[in-house]
Amino acid sequence: MKFLKITTAALALTMTLAIGNTANAQKMAKQEKTVMVGGAQMYPSKNIVENAMNSKDHTTLVAAVKAAGLVGTLESKGPFTVFAPTNEAFAKLPAGTVETLLMPENKEMLNKILTYHVVPGKISSKDLMTWIKKNGGKYMAKTVQGEELTFWMKGMNMYVKDAKGNSAKITIADVNQSNGVIHVIDTVLMP
Repeated sequence: MKFLKITTAALALTMTLAIGNTANAQKMAKQEKTVMVGGAQMYPSKNIVENAMNSKDHTTLVAAVKAAGLVGTLESKGPFTVFAPTNEAFAKLPAGTVETLLMPENKEMLNKILTYHVVPGKISSKDLMTWIKKNGGKYMAKTVQGEELTFWMKGMNMYVKDAKGNSAKITIADVNQSNGVIHVIDTVLMP
């Protein structure tokens, strides 16, 4: 009987903690201006890696960041602007490309590709639009990798072009993080 009371008490405590955690998550979402990405709330109080790990649309990107050894960098103070390709964006690459890039012997190339998706500083879509207009319809930004990305508008949509001429549409803009901002894109950019 004593065991049953302890077990019942433990179950009640576990349920209370679970309900409390759910309530805390809901309270946190109400206090912070969150954005839904990949079926998960992205919290401005969390860093780039913490939020990306919760997005079902960015599992390939998270695996690549881990394989490239960039987790520590993207968890650091920053700030960083990350153009985050979705799983569908990675799926557009030729068959076997992702698997090849994730191999340890290709870490340097993977690092180069991923850092090409990162611009130093926190750049909002409003900033990009302003700079595009001021510069005659295009704006170029230097990436952490060292090469530039080119931004432009088409109607109300914003696009980014890589060094190879590939274009990506920004599908979700201004996903604020504690150490920067993420803009979700539909194509992997190549240096």
